[in-house]
Amino acid sequence: MLENNNIPDHFYRISIKALILDEQKRFLLALEDKGLWELPGGGLDYDEEPSDCVRREIAEEMGIEVTFVSDRPSYFVKSLSHNGRWNISNVIYETKLKDLNFKPSNECVELRYFTKEEALKEKLFPNVLEFIKVYNPDNH
Repeated sequence: MLENNNIPDHFYRISIKALILDEQKRFLLALEDKGLWELPGGGLDYDEEPSDCVRREIAEEMGIEVTFVSDRPSYFVKSLSHNGRWNISNVIYETKLKDLNFKPSNECVELRYFTKEEALKEKLFPNVLEFIKVYNPDNH
């Protein structure tokens, strides 16, 4: 990774995201201190397995233990970064957590489950908007 986040404009970032569902098939979003809602997860490090990335990112950002990550992704969506500078390929894996007792951080000040309709009323990262277009609760 380049220092100071000087990522070239043609760069594609791979982001591994967690699809965490409740009993009503609502999905979990994390509110970042920027005021935008995001799927939990983050950037895939060099030579890192996607399941390890989900576990690491959720532990770092929320302090929560992941108990399950699916073997295969449930969704793949591409989006621009929130500042529109680079492309992000979001690979979304169904994930389960030990609990929702999180430690607030700048990347997670609140957790909440949403339906598609509820989420669309909030300020969302671009990848969440793309995810909502393809999310089908009947597939889970």
